[in-house]
Amino acid sequence: MVLRAWAEDITAPIERVTAALSRLRDDPTALGPDALDDEGWVALLGASGTRLEELCELADTVRARVTDPDAVTFVVNRNLDTGVAARLISDERRPGEPALAELVGEAVELGATEICMQGPLPADRPATDYVRLVAEITDAAAGLHLHAYRAAEIADGAVRTGVPIVEHLRRLRAAGLGSIPGTAAQILDDSVRGFLSPTGSAPAREWIEVIEAAHGVGLFSTATIVYGHVETPEHQVAHLRTLLGIQRRTGGFSELILMPMVASNTPPHLTAAATSTASQRETRALHAVARLMSVGLIDHVQVAWTKLDPDTVDLLLRGGADDIGGLLLDGRLMPDAGPEVGRVLDADTLVAIAERAGRTPRQRTTRYAEPEAHRLLPIPQVRS
Repeated sequence: MVLRAWAEDITAPIERVTAALSRLRDDPTALGPDALDDEGWVALLGASGTRLEELCELADTVRARVTDPDAVTFVVNRNLDTGVAARLISDERRPGEPALAELVGEAVELGATEICMQGPLPADRPATDYVRLVAEITDAAAGLHLHAYRAAEIADGAVRTGVPIVEHLRRLRAAGLGSIPGTAAQILDDSVRGFLSPTGSAPAREWIEVIEAAHGVGLFSTATIVYGHVETPEHQVAHLRTLLGIQRRTGGFSELILMPMVASNTPPHLTAAATSTASQRETRALHAVARLMSVGLIDHVQVAWTKLDPDTVDLLLRGGADDIGGLLLDGRLMPDAGPEVGRVLDADTLVAIAERAGRTPRQRTTRYAEPEAHRLLPIPQVRS
């Protein structure tokens, strides 16, 4: 399959988009991945103008049907980098640095119900630290959910400890791991993955195998796509079909997160070519198509607010997305202990985002349940 020029905005002929929209409207109860063939979904990814507005309106109607129609959901969480966390439980902790348990305790005091930890364990750390970190974090605060380790990090832990992936996952779960991030899926096509990372890209099958193994041992995960680089609309549809196929087999995905490729996560060998990112039109169309394709399989579509401008976030929440993701608390003890430092979503901004969408912010757990009353963050009321 051919690749596109970097982030080229690919629109579709009006007649193809119109025909695909008509087929969906003819039977609005028959949505989901099989409602259209690949050509139909690809056409909708190329919607523009009034047809884009019609597509997003349909997606938002479906959003209101399958999730709380009046809410924008969010989780209160804190990000940690695995390498930093490992240093904080070792003799290499620097003078003045908090212990890992102190960071976790501070996050809970600030209202966090989730710690999200990603990144490989440094090569000079014992492989058993993958499991030890899970135990240290979950032991530090009762009831805290740990969402940690991408597929590549799980595979690395299994190799370094000399056990099968399933056994390594069982050990992580027994230590307290609650779920895993489905990040690093990129596009589940080896030609695209090879272009993005010619020297170190794991094949798509490895990501799929780890995710399905995690679901098999009782862990759930997010599902993700990174778009707006060299993949085509056909790649996007195939990727979504792969994710939804996994969901049919395992039921282990909690949400779908769509993330544009941005400068901060562009591979170094591509920075000269990566002079743009996905258009707002493409972003809106992809979120709407993802909502319509995932009906009956994945209920929640999350906006990656740290990677999008505020106007686009507003449009996505009126075009099929129901969740804003995490608040990403930094804390004061060591604010740079995780990625995206300084990108905290404060309560007033959260309320304003929900208000512009005509909805109310509602706190959730990682699993989309209602938190215990004592863990609810005080949120100002949306103005009437």
